[in-house]
Amino acid sequence: MVTLPSSPAPEPHRQRRVAESFGIDPERYDRTRAEYPGAVVERIVSASPGPDFLDVGCGTGIAARQFQAAGRTVLGVEPDRRMAAFARGTGLEVEVATFEEWEPAGRTFDAVVSGTAWHWIDPVLGAAAAARILRPGGVLAPFGHVYQLPPALAEALDGAYRRAAPDSPLSFTRSEVPVLDAYQGLYARAADGIREAGGFGEPEVWRHDWHRTYTREELLDLVPTSGGLTTLPPERLAEVVAALGAAVDELGGTVTVPYATWGLTAIRTEAPLRHPGE
Repeated sequence: MVTLPSSPAPEPHRQRRVAESFGIDPERYDRTRAEYPGAVVERIVSASPGPDFLDVGCGTGIAARQFQAAGRTVLGVEPDRRMAAFARGTGLEVEVATFEEWEPAGRTFDAVVSGTAWHWIDPVLGAAAAARILRPGGVLAPFGHVYQLPPALAEALDGAYRRAAPDSPLSFTRSEVPVLDAYQGLYARAADGIREAGGFGEPEVWRHDWHRTYTREELLDLVPTSGGLTTLPPERLAEVVAALGAAVDELGGTVTVPYATWGLTAIRTEAPLRHPGE
């Protein structure tokens, strides 16, 4: 989950320190981060005209393995060498680079996907790069999770985080809109980037709601993988986790967490590309 600043127009792709912090513990990230609902995987697979997928910001390979299980051939691109090494250990082919600087070497794909990572990419440059490597009829399909902690847990987490990182613009509670709705802005921005880059039909933004129940141990294992917390020193992180654990105990030790998976699909057309900014 990405934590958003209180500004109504965040630009996560400019926050490189946070974007490059998730590889601090790849095993924990892979163990705790939820897989994507089967309906989301099927939606994207059905939109693709063929089996060749590029997974942008593939991380430890969570989404890529799901697409492989659905019969797709997946190449990952990941800027963090630690995450890439973990993904390779699970059998995924991964090349280390940011997507904006990655060299496709003449390769083309039926789908460019990105699981909870597209917001770390410049929305116009990323869309233009995807358009260059997608075959006509291919699909660009970024998607990502957001979850909403119960108010008591969100307040405890945010208070402890404020004490640990008082100068951070990130927040677990302050937002112009409800947390599950907040990612709509990220995907609206991505859709605008696609329109500006050209070469695609009109992007369709969509949402899939679901939920997951966590034990105390599972939730305390997950939350430190969130943006912002990954950059805290270990002793500060321990204080935040302790405060959250106390709040979970007050709720009985088990928490059901609502999730929204936001995404968009855009189909590559034969239209010529525009240079960003034109």
